[in-house]
Amino acid sequence: MKSDPEALIKKHQQLVHSDMQKVISHVQREDGDWILNTLMIEGCDVPFKYRRKKQYKSLQGQRVNLTYYPIIEVVAGFNMEIMKVVRIKIA
Repeated sequence: MKSDPEALIKKHQQLVHSDMQKVISHVQREDGDWILNTLMIEGCDVPFKYRRKKQYKSLQGQRVNLTYYPIIEVVAGFNMEIMKVVRIKIA
């Protein structure tokens, strides 16, 4: 089944879809059996995070289409807003 952003947004109202976003930073690090990916997007101060089973090539400098929703994550006792990515594709 192909994940269509419009269908996902219809099903889950809290999702946001953004096209042609430029990645200015992409960090990949191990998190147990998973690779945690953190993206910083041009013009946005909030990190975008997602997990994958294996490491991929860097997305730094690429334009991507993202489907995500905001969540609050506690880091060192502080509440920090992050964007939880549910779908990412190179534009």
